[in-house]
Amino acid sequence: MRNPVRAIVASLAVLGGLVLPAGPAQADVQICDQYGSTTIQGRYVVQNNRWGSSATQCINVTSTGFSITQQQGSKPTNGAPLSYPSAFIGCHYTNCSPGTNLPIQVSRISSATSSINYRYTSGIYNASYDIWLDPTPRRDGVNQMEIMIWFNRQGSIQPIGQVVGTTTIGGRSWQVWRGSNGSNNVISYVAPSPIPSWSFSVLDFINDVRARGAITNSWYLTSIQAGFEPWSGGVGLSVDSFSAAVQ
Repeated sequence: MRNPVRAIVASLAVLGGLVLPAGPAQADVQICDQYGSTTIQGRYVVQNNRWGSSATQCINVTSTGFSITQQQGSKPTNGAPLSYPSAFIGCHYTNCSPGTNLPIQVSRISSATSSINYRYTSGIYNASYDIWLDPTPRRDGVNQMEIMIWFNRQGSIQPIGQVVGTTTIGGRSWQVWRGSNGSNNVISYVAPSPIPSWSFSVLDFINDVRARGAITNSWYLTSIQAGFEPWSGGVGLSVDSFSAAVQ
């Protein structure tokens, strides 16, 4: 959230015209560049996205996710976080995942499913899952609507805005917050206790936001991303696996 990214896609070595036998798994990739990123599974982008601080942050990217290996600096808990290291599908500040069908108009979505596995550690952070929407099929800049799902909240941090009630989505109870960060509107769904893993319908959350009058069917889903927003600490936080598909 609140991330003015100019993502830098890591260069890939290409072997042309050769047919090679299957080899060992691809080595992990270490990223410390502020907006450094790479791709995994030929489908998702993983980004360091240290947008809120000049302090060092490094992530180790595996074939299925990433973990935070270095995290320096801290931010006041009544303000914005240090960063949002994350994995995503779709387009994020002109950085689009390979072969994505996003942006796609909400009215055309028949299903949008996802699966996530988090690994938690000490620190002040949230495990955040973002769904970005905009009235236009934009691939750059700030989207007008951010749906945040807080799978875990540690420390005295809170979502943007105010509590507007509770709801049940996907068989789980959520506290609902609504507000604006000055750049985009935000509706957040906060779990009452940490969720380490879940397979669920992204479309259920989009439909709830639409029912609240925040978007319409003519809006576009532009990206789906999952990671962490740390305020301090967080070394060892991991997205062990992430997947998403929009039909």
